[in-house]
Amino acid sequence: MTGLMAALIWLIVGILLVVAEVLSGDFVLVMLGAAALAAAGVSAVGGADLVSVLVFAATSLGLIVTARPLLKKRLQLGSDVRMHHEALLGGRAVAVTRVDEHGGQVKIGGDTWSARTLDGSVVEEGEAVTVVEISGAVAVVIAAV
Repeated sequence: MTGLMAALIWLIVGILLVVAEVLSGDFVLVMLGAAALAAAGVSAVGGADLVSVLVFAATSLGLIVTARPLLKKRLQLGSDVRMHHEALLGGRAVAVTRVDEHGGQVKIGGDTWSARTLDGSVVEEGEAVTVVEISGAVAVVIAAV
């Protein structure tokens, strides 16, 4: 295979892998894509096919073993931000209706949620509660202390 054709194939594979990374988000495909781009560079300057394959293999291994863990760690530093229903845990709510172990409704922020008490107690309308768990679409609450 000619060097230019091999370089073009490596380039296309590299771009496809980098684009596919958007769907996976695990930083493996982008590392393979970068390695394919390195192999494309070797082919473009006239390197043999075997050399391109070896550059691809070595670069892939090097990036996956070294760069990927560092990148994942760097991106997970700010991951202690609670999202979705986890952000509601420990928060305050107000009973919209009477809430007991079988049901009721509370207002959390601006949203009305189905609710039940954790300990079987009864919370009257207008009383404050604390959200201790989200079970499906039901807020499990206790009377605020």
